[in-house]
Amino acid sequence: MAESVKTAPKNLFSAKREEGQEAVDDVTRALPHAVGPEKSLLSTMLQDPQEYIGLAIEERLTAAHFYLPNHSTLFGFLIELFEAGNEVELVSLVQRLLDKGLLERVGGPGYLTELYTYAPSPGHFRHHLSHVKDKFTLRAIIRSSNEAVALAYETPDEVPELLDTVEQQFLSIRESAETIQAQTLKQTVEEVMRNFQMLLSKEKLSAGLSTGFEELDKKSGGLKPGEMFVVAARPSMGKTSFMMNIVENICLDQGKPCMVFSCEMSSAQLVQRLLFARAKFASSQLSRGYTPKKQELERVRNSSVQIMNSKLFIDDTAGISINELRAKARRKKRDEGIEFIAIDYLQLMKSRTKQAENSREREIAEISGGIKALAKELHIPILILAQLNRGPEGRTGKSMGVPRMSDLRESGSIEQDADLVGLLYRNKYYAENDEERAALEGKAELVLAKNRNGETGGIPLTFVEELMRFETGPPAEEFEG
Repeated sequence: MAESVKTAPKNLFSAKREEGQEAVDDVTRALPHAVGPEKSLLSTMLQDPQEYIGLAIEERLTAAHFYLPNHSTLFGFLIELFEAGNEVELVSLVQRLLDKGLLERVGGPGYLTELYTYAPSPGHFRHHLSHVKDKFTLRAIIRSSNEAVALAYETPDEVPELLDTVEQQFLSIRESAETIQAQTLKQTVEEVMRNFQMLLSKEKLSAGLSTGFEELDKKSGGLKPGEMFVVAARPSMGKTSFMMNIVENICLDQGKPCMVFSCEMSSAQLVQRLLFARAKFASSQLSRGYTPKKQELERVRNSSVQIMNSKLFIDDTAGISINELRAKARRKKRDEGIEFIAIDYLQLMKSRTKQAENSREREIAEISGGIKALAKELHIPILILAQLNRGPEGRTGKSMGVPRMSDLRESGSIEQDADLVGLLYRNKYYAENDEERAALEGKAELVLAKNRNGETGGIPLTFVEELMRFETGPPAEEFEG
């Protein structure tokens, strides 16, 4: 709804149905505004432009915050003059407005003189500024609510998309209402020195969240807020295990709230994997009649307690849509302060927009773009698993089984949106005989094929199959002898 509309229904939901007829309350009233404080701000800026126009910029005041169009126009012009380094004083201001054809739009010379002589106390500037911002927020709430009502009538068949749009609009209002205060130089230096001390003491190896894989952390600098990390592989390579190893490290070892969306496995299956991998107990032994030792049972019990007491949230909705995932993630970020999201896996997600109905490539592009946008919106890293096509199986010689970024299904949008792309594979899977399979036992590699902010290359890993667990570095026997 256009900003110029100055009235709104008294009750947004006052429409009612009586005897088959709709009756709408036509009582209207002015949108929330604070003309006095607006005049006070402009008057103070005219009298001391260097101090108070600069302060308005620091406080992120914009022309849109002003209710009256002439106040909005004048403020925008004052900002333009200030940023161009031009002197702001009444006589030259009138002339400049006249030259630009804006003088009458701001109320004419008489109104400018009235503003200049309004003479409020400069000490009230911040107080009046908060009034103006609050009224702008109220107008934004009313405008978004009216738009939501209109959309609810106009698009009754696109309810999930409507919910996502409405939720995003109101979150945007909250974010715009919160002023981000810049750090002082002292605070910045103190933060740099704290990081320096942690680096010296080896407490912090990366700028982002540690994955638990040392070489990956060195190359990537850790998983940083706003980043999208795609881990792709062929089936049965251990994608989910690798993801849960990272979740374990971030959630259980670092104590960060995490959320996992599993489109393939149930929450019980994921927790079972996590629990026994952390306890380093191969549960498959039980089906062969194995009786656990006391120490093993103790490790399992301790792992279960750690997981129960952690802030790990699992959603196992099958075929979840990108809109539903974003809505759930926003709520968990708001309510629980989650700092990391993992998704298993991209090709099992859905986008229910009409544009995606007839194009799988378009659908994947919407999902990929939606996840990247969510990472930036929530300011947290997101890891998402993806499936590779059959390209690795078609290669021969030393390249047999080695994945490439072009093997990503519908890869164009994924490659573009991702900050990091890791291609996971295990050599044993492509062994041609038992002898070769035995020699490759445990060997795995994550090929960091894309790294927007660092180096790429292979990262050797060990896969402990009975525990469904990846560990950093090549198998231990390579270091022996």
